[in-house]
Amino acid sequence: MQSFRRPELLQQGNVSLAQILIPVHMVRWVHSQQVSEQPIATGMAMGELWFKVPSAIKFVLTGKPGKYVSGKDIIIHIIGKIGVDGALYKSMEFTGDGIKNLSMADRFTMANMAIEAGAKNGIFPVDEKTEEYLKEHTKKEYKVYEADEDAEYESVVEIDLSEVRPTVAFPHLPGNAKTIDEIEAMEPIKIDQVVIGSCTNGRMEDMRKAAAILQGHTVHPDVRVMVVPATQKIYKQCIREGLLEIFVDAGCAVNTPSCGPCMGGHMGVMAAGEKCVSTTNRNFVGRMGHVDSLIYLASPEVAAASAIAGYIANPEKVGDK
Repeated sequence: MQSFRRPELLQQGNVSLAQILIPVHMVRWVHSQQVSEQPIATGMAMGELWFKVPSAIKFVLTGKPGKYVSGKDIIIHIIGKIGVDGALYKSMEFTGDGIKNLSMADRFTMANMAIEAGAKNGIFPVDEKTEEYLKEHTKKEYKVYEADEDAEYESVVEIDLSEVRPTVAFPHLPGNAKTIDEIEAMEPIKIDQVVIGSCTNGRMEDMRKAAAILQGHTVHPDVRVMVVPATQKIYKQCIREGLLEIFVDAGCAVNTPSCGPCMGGHMGVMAAGEKCVSTTNRNFVGRMGHVDSLIYLASPEVAAASAIAGYIANPEKVGDK
């Protein structure tokens, strides 16, 4: 099984399947459980800690997502369906034929945001795409675990990926999901800032998708855009592929790999009343700056389209031009 968060640990092969990490700061890597300093010291000294085994919810994914629908849209759709406490202290187990239509980047993003539904982890079955990724990124040995045929689940949720639309999480919860069709029926939601990147959507696939939409366009004059590649390796690959030139030509600021403005510390702290479309994973009150600012969580495609339009926009209409 797989469950991911911090990009560079996987990219550099420092961790592999079925490993458990215990960080002090809440970062979801392979299976990661946030603990305080004392348990960290115990773990370092003894090599073990006590955890309660969570019950599981089974998410059966079928179908193929549309051109501008990614893992970010799918997980926001799911959290909107079950709520931000719908998987409280549970494991979100993704299964079904639809998984073959999801890239590793899609899976990373979905596992990353499982905790936004209260889950302890988000796990996927190991398939050929997983093994190809591991061959490229790590030499560590790993063991593949699969769910028992008679495994019991608290509930089963079926998701037809072909029916999922580009989806945005409105303030102030990741579960406050609205489809792009619902948004287009509203008055335009003008924005002040766009953030593309972070641990949630800062991988090469995300950078390429955003660049494909921004290429040949200019960021709206009332919008500032920060692009934050997840790792130095991705940053350098963006240089080699010419993506940074596309971002800069469009009017974006490309920041050094980091958490960026996600936690409201720097690189785009928001003022009172400002609205931001962000590919990060949390949109709580004051998360990215002033308590009166508003954060809309979206995919890189929606974020890039919105940067051009100056309001939350449909990538299907911008990207196909």
